[in-house]
Amino acid sequence: MIITTTPTIEGYAIVGYLGIVSGEAIMGTNFIKDFFGSVRDVVGGRSATYERDFASAKEDALAELEKRALKLGADAVVGVDLDYQVLGGDEKMMLMVAANGTAVKIR
Repeated sequence: MIITTTPTIEGYAIVGYLGIVSGEAIMGTNFIKDFFGSVRDVVGGRSATYERDFASAKEDALAELEKRALKLGADAVVGVDLDYQVLGGDEKMMLMVAANGTAVKIR
């Protein structure tokens, strides 16, 4: 399955549009990671823990998008957009990643 942010796929013709597909991943954070992430933010540098969580959430959202596209009989998903949101008000306890695109048949 080809998944791309572009509206077309070079070398392929889109022969059918099957509809919009989405994949979401919501991951919780815990107190320990929040604490050490805050310390890292204060002293500078990158937070490897948050980077891993972020990458994992993105992969999960794209995997869910692909699964839903396959159910429609798609060969590809074009125009993919990734959106990120921190949920939980002041506590910011959840990370949500949403992947949206158009499921298509190609040849």
